Amino acid sequence: MAEIEIKTAPADFRFPTTNQTRHCFTRYIEYHRCVNAKGEATADCEKFAKYYRSLCPAEWVEKWNEQRDNGTFAGPL
Repeated sequence: MAEIEIKTAPADFRFPTTNQTRHCFTRYIEYHRCVNAKGEATADCEKFAKYYRSLCPAEWVEKWNEQRDNGTFAGPL
């Protein structure tokens, strides 16, 4: 049986406190900027996807995805 390696986002000096809300939001933005620039099937963007998925609550991601679909997302994409 293959061993599964579980990782989370690495430490980021921009977010030194324990509150990871901004870190989550920034990683979500970075992922979508990468996808817009390089396309969805790009390995370069997959690391950002792993980071935001490990940091962000699923409810937030669902809400942000809905907002992006509706054109009401407040973030800089």
